[in-house]
Amino acid sequence: MTSNPVNPVLVTGGTGTLGRHVVPLLCAAGRPVRVLSRRRRAAADGVTYARGDLLGDPAEAAVRLDEALTGVDTVLHLAGGPKGDDTATAVLVAAARRAGVRHLVYISVIGADRIPLGYFRAKLAAEEAVAGSGLPYTVLRAAQFHDLAFTVVEKMAKLPVVPAPGGVRWQPVDVREVAARMVELALDEPAGAVPDLAGPTVYEMRELTRRYLEARGRGRRQLPVRVPGKVGRAYRAGENLARPGAEHGRRTWEEYLAQRLAA
Repeated sequence: MTSNPVNPVLVTGGTGTLGRHVVPLLCAAGRPVRVLSRRRRAAADGVTYARGDLLGDPAEAAVRLDEALTGVDTVLHLAGGPKGDDTATAVLVAAARRAGVRHLVYISVIGADRIPLGYFRAKLAAEEAVAGSGLPYTVLRAAQFHDLAFTVVEKMAKLPVVPAPGGVRWQPVDVREVAARMVELALDEPAGAVPDLAGPTVYEMRELTRRYLEARGRGRRQLPVRVPGKVGRAYRAGENLARPGAEHGRRTWEEYLAQRLAA
């Protein structure tokens, strides 16, 4: 079920952290790209933009999505936020079914079915909407990006005493490696749920913070804290970490820090 290489690939979240890397890779592969955007944007560098808001007025969203999906075989659904991913994905899935999309590719998060937080539950519901759509699909679960880890530790490091959540581990992955994998999957045949993609190393949160402080040349005391309840137990059990059979990126947290801080 190979898609027509002349038809545009529709990308949601094309201007976000992941999408900013995915879109140029699709263009480099010779694929026309159409990005769904809330705001009106002029075409540039071979990329066109279609107005649409997955969380906006349902009737208006349906009309705009039908227009955006005209002539589209493949959709990369990268848009996401702190909440509403399940609702947005359901809206997109309905439109993709009307358009007869031949490949729907979705980025999810490792632990979507194991971490008892609203964000993870919404990601799982979005996965289920994609898998139950009746459309050929591919779903990739990825670990937290280095960019998110940086934001978290940067905020914590501004405190006089830095909290160190005991037993909480992350396996951050480089966004460029995730982008390359997403494009590879999008240009291939639908594959259903594919192996997770995580970073090369598992770190305790205090270690991520310590490496950040060292790279900044700063000294801060870290105070161990315990994450309570079901969420704490899930993280201490490593439910957010990649399972056996996962794929692993190569770029480390230390390499990311060196480049980020140099820039």
